[in-house]
Amino acid sequence: MTEVVNMHQAKSSLSRLVERALAGEDVVIARNGEPLVKLVPIPKERKRRMPGRLKGKIWMAPDFELTDAEIEELFERW
Repeated sequence: MTEVVNMHQAKSSLSRLVERALAGEDVVIARNGEPLVKLVPIPKERKRRMPGRLKGKIWMAPDFELTDAEIEELFERW
């Protein structure tokens, strides 16, 4: 749904209009009934992923792949 508001109303309720635009509503600001601008959110920039940037920084224990039976046995010893 598009909400058309006049300039005076937009000045007095800008915060509310911004919240509505961020929620996905179309907000159009008009002067004397003539649409002038559309209020839209600015998309966030996503950082590019860099494959392998943690290479050499992650270590796994040699017993990482213990089977369930081996894990159960370790708990039952105590």
